[in-house]
Amino acid sequence: MWAGVAFAMAAGMMWGLVFIGPLLLPEYPATLQSFGRYLAFGLIALPLAWFDRGELARLKRSDWIEAVKLAAVGNLLYYLCLASAIQRAGAPLPTMMIGTLPVIIAICANLRDHQRDGRLPWARLSPSLLVIAAGIACVNQAELSALAAQSASDHARYAVGAVFAVCALACWTWYPLRNADWLRNHPGRKPRAWATAQGLATLPMALVGYAVLWMWLGVTEDPLPMPFGPRPAAFVGLMTAIGLLASWVGTLCWNEASQRLPTALVGQMIVFETLAALSYAFLLRGEWPAPLTLVGVGLLIAGVLWAVRIKPEPVPA
Repeated sequence: MWAGVAFAMAAGMMWGLVFIGPLLLPEYPATLQSFGRYLAFGLIALPLAWFDRGELARLKRSDWIEAVKLAAVGNLLYYLCLASAIQRAGAPLPTMMIGTLPVIIAICANLRDHQRDGRLPWARLSPSLLVIAAGIACVNQAELSALAAQSASDHARYAVGAVFAVCALACWTWYPLRNADWLRNHPGRKPRAWATAQGLATLPMALVGYAVLWMWLGVTEDPLPMPFGPRPAAFVGLMTAIGLLASWVGTLCWNEASQRLPTALVGQMIVFETLAALSYAFLLRGEWPAPLTLVGVGLLIAGVLWAVRIKPEPVPA
């Protein structure tokens, strides 16, 4: 179990990097950042596939179809929504909303996987949900107050960002559940090979998406210079770093954790991603979080820790 927790912590530290990418490249559209990140991930997976060629050869057609589904929803669509949310609402609110994943996943796993993993008692889980909701409300209020203090505040843009954050939340509620299903049903398979398989499945989709976006920008006479935008070195370097660290290393660590921990428990380990992302965002801002934001973060951590302490109860067959 402790090895699984350590792998989940490492995955959270890697995934936290994706929250600052849109802030470092604000002039790049979210679509270009999403396709660029996963194009880099797919290209990185090509040489890595050589080391797992034997394991990858064991995958059946149904396994590759599952890898494509996971890559499309958990990779491309998720990051497209997340990058759009961060560019419109800033990093703290989307980060906190994604931070609810531990309990959202626990609830979904409670409903669909209780025969396999046991059931979390609803009466004991409900108080932690209320604490987490209060934490999100605090951070939202702090960000809205900061937005109101700006001379050119745009509440409509902030609201659209919040909607994109909800869509990202939905994508990454679905992904860990389906990914854990495959890993738990194939206990003898290497998590590293499954991470590489998802990278290979992502490559053609990202390549087609990148090409279509390039043509669309040309047809609409968008001033964004292609193929790598106004800062090619920064874009290529950042996409490569995120593609390697967040996409492949993060997925590898998460797969290792998913094989060692119950689904309802491993989902709650995503709190490490939230803490890492908030730390990176405020370091990038060069400022301390507002007191209300700190209260919200504290409530989020308390709520998740509260939920983690709840032990699943076996369900009679």
